Amino acid sequence: MLLSIPCTLIRGGTSKGPYFYAKDLPADPAERDRVLLAAMGSPHARQIDGIGGGDTLTSKVVIVSPASRADIDVDYLFAQVSVETATVDTTPNCGNMLAGVGPFAIENGLVRATDPVTTLRILNVNTGKVVEAVIQTPGGVVSYDGLARIDGVPGNGAPIQLNFRDAAGAKTGRLLPTGKPLDVVDGVEVSCVDFSTPLVFVPAAAMGKTGYESKAELDADRKLKSRLESVRLQVALMAGLGDVRDKVLPKIALVAPPQGEGVIASRYFTPWNCHSAYAVTGALCLAAASIIPGSVVHRLARPKASDPHLVTIEQPAGSLDIRLKVATDAAGAEPVILSAGLIRTARRLFRGTVHVPLCEPGQAA
Repeated sequence: MLLSIPCTLIRGGTSKGPYFYAKDLPADPAERDRVLLAAMGSPHARQIDGIGGGDTLTSKVVIVSPASRADIDVDYLFAQVSVETATVDTTPNCGNMLAGVGPFAIENGLVRATDPVTTLRILNVNTGKVVEAVIQTPGGVVSYDGLARIDGVPGNGAPIQLNFRDAAGAKTGRLLPTGKPLDVVDGVEVSCVDFSTPLVFVPAAAMGKTGYESKAELDADRKLKSRLESVRLQVALMAGLGDVRDKVLPKIALVAPPQGEGVIASRYFTPWNCHSAYAVTGALCLAAASIIPGSVVHRLARPKASDPHLVTIEQPAGSLDIRLKVATDAAGAEPVILSAGLIRTARRLFRGTVHVPLCEPGQAA
């Protein structure tokens, strides 16, 4: 027998996956995760028996539910479904998939659209933080057509403005989870910053890299990935995140001075392979780190004198712009990041029903 569940497949930013209305999934987290694994076709390298794309960027799930608070329009839970193991991780967030939450909520009657744009306050259940999304809704209808372009996605689309507010300490409760902007691990100076997501930054040169390598080149370097994982595991303990050998947080990234007109160059890991572009949450964290005195990112960044709070990140697919809104603390020493924003696009790919077997993954239906 098969369980039939309504869903919408959406490309959000540089990722894609199914979006579900929470009421259509089991309330019990363990049963919900079993259903998500079956729907995506995990565990299997190609996810051949499900709708997953066989890659971390296309094995993502969004669960949307009515607002749990009066000051919020809609709740959003992100789930990273492992491709090769039977695990579902709801500890991280995904800013790219967040781009599709507003359109999904409007089209499923959770939020009433206004003309010509609709502004939503979205509660990210994973972190407890609020994100403002501005969706193009001319005539009260979601529009996916427009002239906005984002590197890593072909063609154009309607711009979706995402503003992340109060994002410091999203997972650990502290902007600097280890208590310092700089730590030394395995003889390498690194920085751990938690803004929208916790991320460990490592100078590419310290790992014998330029920071401008392709995804394929970095993915093929097993020695590099082993060294990065050692650093990641140690910093996680220092940050109070515990043993993260089977968890995707914190993520880790190589950083280098920009090659072109950007502010910083970086290669982001998911965390065991290089991202083909750059995660939104990772980009927000990198932009925040670039203005934190003493961090390895701050040392390598080349801010624009004419616009110091516009951080352009050079990444494998091109570039990504993050706009920071910054104040100073009472002592005037440390920057206070009030918000960080960027433009994404999204596209609805199909709306339909996914069928999953009423049995454990790997067993006959």
